[in-house]
Amino acid sequence: MSLLSLVARASVTVQLVMLVLLAASVLSWVIIYLKYDVLKNAREDAMRFEDQFWSGINLSDLYARIKKNTEHGSGMARIFIAGFAEYVRVHKHASNNTEMMLSGVQRSMKVALAREEEKLDAHLSMLATIGSISPYIGLFGTVWGIMRSFIALGSVQQASLAMVAPGIAEALIATAMGLFAAIPAVIAYNRYAERVDKLAISYENFAEEFATILQRQSQCLQTEGEGRCDESASGSGDQS
Repeated sequence: MSLLSLVARASVTVQLVMLVLLAASVLSWVIIYLKYDVLKNAREDAMRFEDQFWSGINLSDLYARIKKNTEHGSGMARIFIAGFAEYVRVHKHASNNTEMMLSGVQRSMKVALAREEEKLDAHLSMLATIGSISPYIGLFGTVWGIMRSFIALGSVQQASLAMVAPGIAEALIATAMGLFAAIPAVIAYNRYAERVDKLAISYENFAEEFATILQRQSQCLQTEGEGRCDESASGSGDQS
């Protein structure tokens, strides 16, 4: 009773269950690999952008530099672009209304933040689904295989363990395949969900800090003049 022979001799229903579980396992490993790469790059890009942002670079220069490479920028960079573009737009039309400026910037960054979080969460639900339903699909295959074995057993005069062992063995393979598909998916989902939460928190913190900088910059421009404001506003530069 080799593994391949048991699979080959299994009923069509059990074989379909095994095929579904095999496809689920392959899909989960593809998602695990791709998601690992996405989250790793997002974390590295966020750290790289924060180093640039807090280095004291002129924000207008940073905006122009990142704007050219928006497609390759990190989620944090896209939040910065959305907030700074809205700040420049509102500042030109309502330079004396700090509250309007801050409200517009926060709305723009909130939308950008939601989009970036959606990208980070992409396909995680699929891992959760595979991890949740695979054991039950495997259990269905097992129950079906055992039921088929006992039905066949009832039609003979003299029963023996050798008669039911192959059917039970092929049925238990479905359970094993269900666990094989579910366990990596559950582990990956938990780890990736934690990483997504940490990235989302870092994005939110940056958005709040950036909004505070722009608010201070706007107030400083109103009360002290642009030249002195550039010297006193930390992390900001000439916005014109």
